Amino acid sequence: MDLAFLHPLYEHPGPWASVYVDTSRHTEGTPHERELTAQAMARELAAQGADEATCRAVQGAIEDLRHSSEPHGRALFARAGEVVLDPPLVRPPQGGDWAEWAPLPRVAPLLELAGEDPVCVVAYVDRKGADFELRNALGRQDAGSVTGRQWPMHRTGSADWSERHFQLRVENTWEHNAAEIADALAVCQEETKADLLILVGDDRERRSVHERLPKRLHDLVVEAPHGTGSRLLDEDVERARAEHVGRQAEAELERFRAARNPDDEGRAGAVEGVPALVEAAREHRIDELLIRVDGPDAHREVWIGEDPDQLAVRRTDLKVLGEQHSWPARADDALIRSAVATDAPALSVSEREVPVGGLGALLRWK
Repeated sequence: MDLAFLHPLYEHPGPWASVYVDTSRHTEGTPHERELTAQAMARELAAQGADEATCRAVQGAIEDLRHSSEPHGRALFARAGEVVLDPPLVRPPQGGDWAEWAPLPRVAPLLELAGEDPVCVVAYVDRKGADFELRNALGRQDAGSVTGRQWPMHRTGSADWSERHFQLRVENTWEHNAAEIADALAVCQEETKADLLILVGDDRERRSVHERLPKRLHDLVVEAPHGTGSRLLDEDVERARAEHVGRQAEAELERFRAARNPDDEGRAGAVEGVPALVEAAREHRIDELLIRVDGPDAHREVWIGEDPDQLAVRRTDLKVLGEQHSWPARADDALIRSAVATDAPALSVSEREVPVGGLGALLRWK
């Protein structure tokens, strides 16, 4: 997950209000329910020590969601009477609405609730052309179409020379249209930055388009087992998206497992555990952060200073480094702050054994 969108959260000091709101329920009573949620979250923050202006800002932002049709939820991050960031979620927060007041914004849940949301282009292919549909967790929209040659389009079973010639023309038309579709789909992918291309149609047409796509896109393609003209259901797309995310995560985990072994110079390309990660963060060596959100190390307490690379396992360690002000923070949120500062991505993993404790990182040495 690219963490660049979190930069505004680290341009100002804390403490921060972090609120996760479930907007997945839509009934006649939803506006009133969200007003009650707004009041409850403001009270919860006040009970934890949040200032009145920030509580009001959060309450107003949630009340603004009274008539929202967002399918999953919203996260709100506020300080000093202002909501600084409010990203939509791609799935509802577990356990419903909740709020927290802490020195750092509580961003780690975003790795599961707002991240790994691959954008898909679904291409409905037939012999005459294709329709493109853009899909993500928030819905679908038309993404254009392409129309190929219209004649001739059908084969014949005759053995006559003229019919064989006609059949060759049919083959040429299919090939031309497949190339046209592949070119248009490649342009669509480039414009939408789609992570996944799903081809829907008869086997032959799907395969013809797949083969003509640029090689750089081949690993992004999934061929759906549906006939010509069928429209993919939401669950079909969600399954393809989930499998794509799973393949990517497994590939990164394999890279992490291999990188833990020291090289010829005795340097490992990956570390796990809070002490090693804190050291890597201080030295700006985190290349990719791996977090299992329910791992025991994720909520382990570390100490932070005002700057992202000022963090330590013990408070006294920060004083040795010359930091005069320090606060306790969760390890996952402190490490994410450091990752954002060095433009390192983060990956949510579900593997129970790797990384040990639930926190790990691939390292950069140059």
